[in-house]
Amino acid sequence: MMDMTRNDKNPLNGSHAVEVRGLVKHYGETKALDGVDLDVREGTVLGVLGPNGAGKTTLVRILSTLIAPDAGTATVAGFDVVRQPRQLRRTIGLTGQYASVDEKLSGWENLYMIGRLLDLPRKEARSRADELLERFSLTEAAKKAAMHYSGGMRRRLDLAASMIGRPAVLYLDEPTTGLDPRTRNEVWDEVQRMVAEGATVLLTTQYMEEAEQLADQLTVIDRGKVIANGKVDELKARVGGRTLRIRPVSSADVPGMARSLAEAGLDGVAGSQAVPDEGVLLVPILSDEQLTAVVGLLAARGYAIADLGTYLPSLDEVFLSITGQKPSSEDSAQQTEEVAA
Repeated sequence: MMDMTRNDKNPLNGSHAVEVRGLVKHYGETKALDGVDLDVREGTVLGVLGPNGAGKTTLVRILSTLIAPDAGTATVAGFDVVRQPRQLRRTIGLTGQYASVDEKLSGWENLYMIGRLLDLPRKEARSRADELLERFSLTEAAKKAAMHYSGGMRRRLDLAASMIGRPAVLYLDEPTTGLDPRTRNEVWDEVQRMVAEGATVLLTTQYMEEAEQLADQLTVIDRGKVIANGKVDELKARVGGRTLRIRPVSSADVPGMARSLAEAGLDGVAGSQAVPDEGVLLVPILSDEQLTAVVGLLAARGYAIADLGTYLPSLDEVFLSITGQKPSSEDSAQQTEEVAA
């Protein structure tokens, strides 16, 4: 956990709170980062996705000045991560993958101590500690030593600690792993509140729902390289575009509908898929004109349609298509059962 107050003399003048160019980091013969470039606009959330070992945590550690890169440059809130680490640390907050609180202190004492270390006045440090304990549903346990907290409670306390100084740039490295759904939603609400107040967030996550809920832009990293960038819908469109899902009144019509489209030779419908067990026909859609043509043809052939709609591939499907790996949801689910409280 690291939490630094916003610096009133922040030299950031551009539109990007984080700028990374050609970042390289080796661990022996392993290249954890291999020329990473990325930008995070002020007041937005960048979601960084990638399989385990892709380099996400190494990137966060460099941007928070915990380790130095072997090559490349990175600027955060106008400060160079190598040449100006002390100034940078006063503008950032960090929540790592594991809670790091003082177990001998109470939850309130942890937050108050961090607030004072950040030079918050006593009154503000007290009020901020009270405020965040309430937001993260820890008020009843405020006076208990952190050693008696469950894993989920420690995680929430660590998140509160990273936010106490209202950092200009906040790094969240898989922040909700091990949290129950209610607490995860509380974390999401707090992140959105901070962004609304002007903070910038770099979020690494294995939860696709979390990325869709929070991120304005996504960057996918694999084997130390950036392999995709864009908004959620842009990445979905890149993988497969829209699909038209047609459900006829009679499920027996599905094979006939598929034959009718094939015989008509409409552009782009060669990949249509009949799913008789579900009573639907799935048609890849390349344009609104094509969608209108498909629906018009089926109506002209006398098929009665009960329901139709278009959808994009899920973010899980995008992740699998781009990286060739599924997110480690099973590991995350297991951790949730073990840690959440």
